Amino acid sequence: MQRRLFLGAAAGALALPYLARAQSLPKITIGMSGWTGFAPLTLAEQAGLFRANGLDVETKFVPQRERNLALAAGALNCVVTTVDTMILWGSTMPLVQVLVLDKSKGGDGIAVRPAITNWEGLRGKTVAVDGPGTTPYFVLAYMLRENGLSVRDVRTATLAPQPAAQAFVAGQFDACSTYEPYLSQVRAMGADKGRILATTTDHACVVDTLAFSPDFVARNEAAVRLVVKSWYDALAMIEREPDKSFEIMGKRVNQSGEAFKASAAFIDWQDAAENRAYSADGLPQFMAKALEVQKEAGVVRQSPDLAKLLDTRFLAG
Repeated sequence: MQRRLFLGAAAGALALPYLARAQSLPKITIGMSGWTGFAPLTLAEQAGLFRANGLDVETKFVPQRERNLALAAGALNCVVTTVDTMILWGSTMPLVQVLVLDKSKGGDGIAVRPAITNWEGLRGKTVAVDGPGTTPYFVLAYMLRENGLSVRDVRTATLAPQPAAQAFVAGQFDACSTYEPYLSQVRAMGADKGRILATTTDHACVVDTLAFSPDFVARNEAAVRLVVKSWYDALAMIEREPDKSFEIMGKRVNQSGEAFKASAAFIDWQDAAENRAYSADGLPQFMAKALEVQKEAGVVRQSPDLAKLLDTRFLAG
């Protein structure tokens, strides 16, 4: 009995630093979506990786156009989205990116009917795409710009990514702009019904980051560093236990592990080394180009200070 009491007391003593740290750090609520690139955050939450690092983290699915409002209102204290959207949000509110989550490598794209054989064939056609300020809209604007057109050269029908893909598969509209896992619905169509005109493999324009308000970062540097570490831990778990990881991540978006694995093939999650390299050379240039696209599309009217929109101090994890 004495031995059991001693062991229990010892275990309690060992747990004290963990409990004290957990209690001293704020609860973090992350606003995200079902985009495959964000899924390691789900894994970090549901596999206990945040908790193992002393964090209390909740991930919530919040529509992209509402995430910044929820952050400003205090309903969220962390958001993830694309760099182009961070630029838009940063033009109206204080925001700082601290981590690159992923790069799309075919996970976003434009689908068209078989009769549309090139970009010029999109002129005057109707594209199902989410509204201005969203990722699919930016993808459309970016790719049109890269091919000598603009969003003013097409008609748009405003539909969220999943309904846009579903409508296109059902035979509606001339084209659609969407992303995984919904883009795979288009990939599964027969070539006589539709095809992919281009993806982010052709035009690398979708990069996702994680951001806080500058005030939150200033007050909670330790917590921010642990969020970054937990992301890296999730990527390590995917390497170590892929089947279990895909099952957990897929379940969140109503996919089997195998289906999620297939959609993840179009995503390049960024580890610590990739974060450091890209943030030093690549991301600053892409942010500048994304800002120009957003301004030309009429989405951004007031340019944010791009230097203040990125803080690389936490990338070591």
